[in-house]
Amino acid sequence: MHIVCPFCMTVNRVSPERIRDRPKCGRCRQEILNGQPANLTERDFETYIGRSDLPVVVDFWANWCGPCKMMAPVLDQLASELAGQVCFAKVDVDSESALAGRFNIRSIPTLLMFDGGKEVDRAMGAMNAANLRNWILSR
Repeated sequence: MHIVCPFCMTVNRVSPERIRDRPKCGRCRQEILNGQPANLTERDFETYIGRSDLPVVVDFWANWCGPCKMMAPVLDQLASELAGQVCFAKVDVDSESALAGRFNIRSIPTLLMFDGGKEVDRAMGAMNAANLRNWILSR
């Protein structure tokens, strides 16, 4: 299976049997399933979304957004819990307005789920951990 390093965006091949062994990137040696959302820019978005064999949940957020700040620890918690099953990423809509426009982000927080590089679902508004977990795992 292919997993993209959230630090250097190198595509790494990882055996499904070793996914729980905390694999490291072959290039930068960072842990590729570290349980933290990757911070994406327009430059690396396609690689991270399109080259990973795991589903990817992307949080479109902004620093000034109260609900986004409330949801950040929930996203971090689930990124840690579901490491190896789902990858998580964040896109700052203020810094990456072209990406926000490309995906027609009109309110934040907005979560997009990608599988095989294609958007398969989206959810808008803040969610608690149970609702977010259910939304992710029901796909």
